[in-house]
Amino acid sequence: MSLKDLQDVTYYDLNNEINIPVKGQIPLNKDQEALQAFLKQNVEPNTKKFDSLQDRFNYLLENNYIETGFYNKYKFSFIESLYDYLKSENFHFKSFMAAYKFYAQYALRTNDNDYYLENYIDRVALNALYFADGDEQLAMDLADEMIHQRYQPATPSFLNAGRKQRGELVSCFLIQTTDNMNTIGRTINSALQLSRIGGGVGINLSNLRGAGDPIKNIEGAASGVVPVMKLLEDSFSYSNQLGQRQGAGVVYLSVFHPDIVAFLSAKKENADEKIRLKTLSLGITVPDKFYELCRDNQEMYLFSPYDVEREYGVPFSYVDITKEYDKMVANDAIHKKKLPARELETEIGKLQQESGYPYIINIDTANRDNPIDGRIVMSNLCSEILQVQTPSTVDNTQTYVQLGRDISCNLGSTNIVNLMASPDFGHSVETMVRALTFITDHSDIDVVPSIQNGNKLGHTIGLGAMGLHSFFAKNQMMYGDPETVEFTNIYFMLLNYWTLVASNQIAKERHTTFYNFEKSAYADGSYFDKYTNQKGDFIPQSDKVKALFKDTFIPTAEDWQNLKEAVMKDGLYHQNRLAVAPNGSISYINDTTASLHPIINRIEERQEKKIGNIYYPAPYLSNETMPYYKSAYDTDMRKVIDVYAAAQQHVDQGMSMTLFMRSTIPEGLYEWKNGRTNKMTTRDLSILRNYAHKKGLKSIYYVRTFTDDEGEIGANQCESCVI
Repeated sequence: MSLKDLQDVTYYDLNNEINIPVKGQIPLNKDQEALQAFLKQNVEPNTKKFDSLQDRFNYLLENNYIETGFYNKYKFSFIESLYDYLKSENFHFKSFMAAYKFYAQYALRTNDNDYYLENYIDRVALNALYFADGDEQLAMDLADEMIHQRYQPATPSFLNAGRKQRGELVSCFLIQTTDNMNTIGRTINSALQLSRIGGGVGINLSNLRGAGDPIKNIEGAASGVVPVMKLLEDSFSYSNQLGQRQGAGVVYLSVFHPDIVAFLSAKKENADEKIRLKTLSLGITVPDKFYELCRDNQEMYLFSPYDVEREYGVPFSYVDITKEYDKMVANDAIHKKKLPARELETEIGKLQQESGYPYIINIDTANRDNPIDGRIVMSNLCSEILQVQTPSTVDNTQTYVQLGRDISCNLGSTNIVNLMASPDFGHSVETMVRALTFITDHSDIDVVPSIQNGNKLGHTIGLGAMGLHSFFAKNQMMYGDPETVEFTNIYFMLLNYWTLVASNQIAKERHTTFYNFEKSAYADGSYFDKYTNQKGDFIPQSDKVKALFKDTFIPTAEDWQNLKEAVMKDGLYHQNRLAVAPNGSISYINDTTASLHPIINRIEERQEKKIGNIYYPAPYLSNETMPYYKSAYDTDMRKVIDVYAAAQQHVDQGMSMTLFMRSTIPEGLYEWKNGRTNKMTTRDLSILRNYAHKKGLKSIYYVRTFTDDEGEIGANQCESCVI
């Protein structure tokens, strides 16, 4: 049976029977029947057979399916032993969705698309061999982590590792423009180039002068940010990865930019077609001052970036607005306009209800917790990457006069359920860090030199996590209860500790640290104070959490002190280490829940282009775990924020936290609704945004709203960035 002409897909019918209750029970056995039918009907007859492992590799090499470079770094006898180990671990997909997603999106195929050339073990083996770069022990360690699904590389890494005809190992980038036509042109070109190679692109527009600002002393000449946004949207539409997938981008603007209202209005359904943005995502950077002005019900001033840059000598994004606000208000050389802060707050809430946008970046929180010398000015397409950047200067020939630092996202994820079962948590994390280090060392995005430069200097990675709700349900813990917050705190403390240990060890081995390490809070030791001065804050307290970590090493204040001294002596290789992405297909092939948020449905329905609707039961779903799988839409979002906040205190970057709201909120879900209408209002979203800010969260990703008549609004995740 050809992959291009699926026939007799009884596995599809079996999977769909999951959605038909039998005597009031979910027939979960149908998912296992669908899995076996899929493997028998689709995978087995459409997989190319070889007489031996050597014949298989010879075929792949001779037909240019895989690279020769990494292959030649190993003796074939070692590759055979690696395969022997992987086969001995007896890996099996646990759900139909996991197998379907792997073979539909990840498995290498013949050029005519008629045969699969690899199974899951083959893909794991190529990842292990490729990322280990000739180190046999590391290759075995990586294979061990991946076959037990404790570690999952991000989609572009997992998909492309070892392939001859491949895309980039990373697919998420952050760039910025400054207030002149040369850098605007360069930014648009960069967006085109990054989209061409499959990149999801975040772009900071806060430095651009507002509509009506002067150009060459001619008042009223500037057009503002909206026309640039339209150019960028058209660029992503044009540069659409050979027509296979629409390019994807997000633009960020400061909430104190004079074009902020027009910026938000461009995403409204009723916006004029000349300015309406259909596919470009929106995000705003929000300083503490905005929350203060809203709280006090005051008017807020919006400042001309053109004037601010002339007064302060740096682009608008690099001015601390909270600190300088009163001075800027009093400065007559800075043009400004004002509006009620709560009026803008309401507009933000309305747009989030309507479209899911804008993303929120609490920019002062991000910078206050930033241990690196420099300033964070924006985020990425999924709002979890928060790294320092420096602006570039471009001349009339589009040549860099001053090469700044921009960002690529080198991502991977831990599977919480499986990592908690690791025989050696610390060694597992070190292995993951070394795999990600290969990616940052070998990422060379020369089409955008500022990204190439930033990656070269920072060696940044972003190890995250998925499967938190799976872990809670499996262990019969209700999402958001105190014990789940406590567990999240300890788990991410451990990720922080062991990634620091690994980064320090790599710096020691290579005698290399990230750029400007000596100016960081790591170098002076202050970063470690909260851990060395702890009074049991990062030690399990409840009996439940103590039991969960009973076989896991928990560092004491003394252990943290020893690590502090080691880092101050030998440094860190990676400027950034942790970031929690939304997770997409990789959570399915890992048979776990996505990221850190609660599930939406116990039986998830997904639309797949080739075969229609697929039903995916929540991992470990049973009569015992069912009560612990409450939908995100029926969960108090403050509990979700509490869980994310427990992780955020240890994560040096950000987390893609989505808020799930119902247009009609169930009675009693939020006590502030008592005595009022249960219709969701902009006030409800404002309360949650302020609560997230108070709890120390750096970002809010989508707001997804469920309406009785339309289903989900704001649910379209970015395929370029979900890992």
